[in-house]
Amino acid sequence: MTAARILVVDDEPQIRRVLRTTLASRGYIIAEAASGEEAVEAMRGERPDLILLDVNMPGIGGFAVCREIRAQSDVPIVMLTVRNTERDKVYALDAGADDYVVKPFGIEELLARIRAALRRAPTTQPVEPIDTPDLRIDFDARKVFVRGNPVRLTPKEFDLLRQLVASAGKAIPHRLLLQSVWGPDYGEEAEYLRVFINQLRKKIEPDPRHPRYILTEPWIGYRFELPPAAPSRPRRTRE
Repeated sequence: MTAARILVVDDEPQIRRVLRTTLASRGYIIAEAASGEEAVEAMRGERPDLILLDVNMPGIGGFAVCREIRAQSDVPIVMLTVRNTERDKVYALDAGADDYVVKPFGIEELLARIRAALRRAPTTQPVEPIDTPDLRIDFDARKVFVRGNPVRLTPKEFDLLRQLVASAGKAIPHRLLLQSVWGPDYGEEAEYLRVFINQLRKKIEPDPRHPRYILTEPWIGYRFELPPAAPSRPRRTRE
């Protein structure tokens, strides 16, 4: 298996040095950027498998960098920050981050978050495609079309959608969704689901404020309702 390439973006040299040494010792290939501008440039040349992105940097801040990278790439992004309020976490996830780690952090925690971000959701359970005039999802090709137009989902958004559709018609608890999509170390991060569910609704629902497909089950979790099949046209018979 080819070692994953990680781009470390932080304006503090000592943090980059510690992360470079630690991650390289675990078999990862490390590239570095000392600013948001360097990070955007490095994306083109390094083609990383994952980005560790600091929030507080001079020049282009981490949130703006995250949004710019997300607009052109599905690469997993784990944000590093000293901010620890739920509002900050939601803001980071809303900017396009896959995960959020608060400084100071333990290296084992960070490694677990990196493994979770690099890992796709399990695909052992086949999921039937959805094919209606309003919504088409090809799970094998990881493609989504809404009213015939392609819709771009991030890897985490697609994996979450897959888990919901796999249990269509059934309420899935928050903890089970988190552990299925993010990994076994998750379960209490309800804000993650709120942000990603909102993003999915914006992308696939005709009216995100009144969802038709992704429904909230109060105090439990979320449920996916399959769109109604298009009525078949009656065949013409010769008189």
